[in-house]
Amino acid sequence: MKRARRVFLAFAGSSAALAAVPRFAAALDYPTRPVHIVVGFAAGLSPDILGRLIAQALSERLNQQFIVDNRPGAASNIGTEVAAHAAPDGYTVLLTISGNAINATLYPHLNFDFARDLTPVAAIGRTPFVIVVNPAFPVRSVPELIEYAKANPGKINIASAGPGTGPHVACELFKMMTGVDMVQVPYKASYMTDLLGGQIPIAFSPIAQIIQDVRAGKLNAIGLTTPTRSDAAPEIPAIAEFVPGYAASGWYGICAPTGTPDEVIDKLNAATSACVTDPNLRSRLLNLGVEPMPMSVANFRKFVADEIAKYAKVIQFANIKVE
Repeated sequence: MKRARRVFLAFAGSSAALAAVPRFAAALDYPTRPVHIVVGFAAGLSPDILGRLIAQALSERLNQQFIVDNRPGAASNIGTEVAAHAAPDGYTVLLTISGNAINATLYPHLNFDFARDLTPVAAIGRTPFVIVVNPAFPVRSVPELIEYAKANPGKINIASAGPGTGPHVACELFKMMTGVDMVQVPYKASYMTDLLGGQIPIAFSPIAQIIQDVRAGKLNAIGLTTPTRSDAAPEIPAIAEFVPGYAASGWYGICAPTGTPDEVIDKLNAATSACVTDPNLRSRLLNLGVEPMPMSVANFRKFVADEIAKYAKVIQFANIKVE
């Protein structure tokens, strides 16, 4: 009887090991068919442009087609839900943005849990928001802005693209860390005409949106939201040089449905990191205002968790709500 039990256990163990072999082998062979990169924004917008650059680079590196699948709507939540509910096999992944970390708290009744249902795979890059001021506004640096705002509480209007957007939350973090009182003015359409015309004096804005006007002298850039200066605009100081610990970058990465095999995740991470450090793609990313930001899987997971926690505090502090 004991011998029979030993034979059974040995057979069972061998069967389990054999069952695992095809899954492991499939992971090593990955990808054997096209991979869909879900982008939660319409074609032509920045996430779509970046997603297509990464898709092309991964296609060339892994010898398999990577296809951008645009699923726009609801501040990227529609596309995120598609990816969150996809099969965890590595053949549907999400182009993740900093907005996903904000939305995790901003939208409490979603049909998915970003932190639970998706796992970070690879970081792509970060893009700064910039504090820009109309030249007629009497500040030329972050310390001058803090001093002026404290002397004029509630009297400075700041343009934003709307509640809960990356630049708005970056502004609220700045207010939280410096103790200044400035008023957000949300625009449904572009605020650039009013900013350039001086009707509104200041904005936290994506760098790609304003860099040409800055270089033409139509706006003054006084601070970047990235933790250090950016290779995309090294002449602009980081806000953190004056407000230690401040960081509120826009960023891009790849997430996969939770349960995706570790071997697939590791392969995607290695391939993505190699792509963004390739001189050709690096140059193209910098031209878009995106600084490559390769990370290990573990570091990217910690980074995303920290971003979710940070923005949860900002949203609570500022009582940010969306309709």
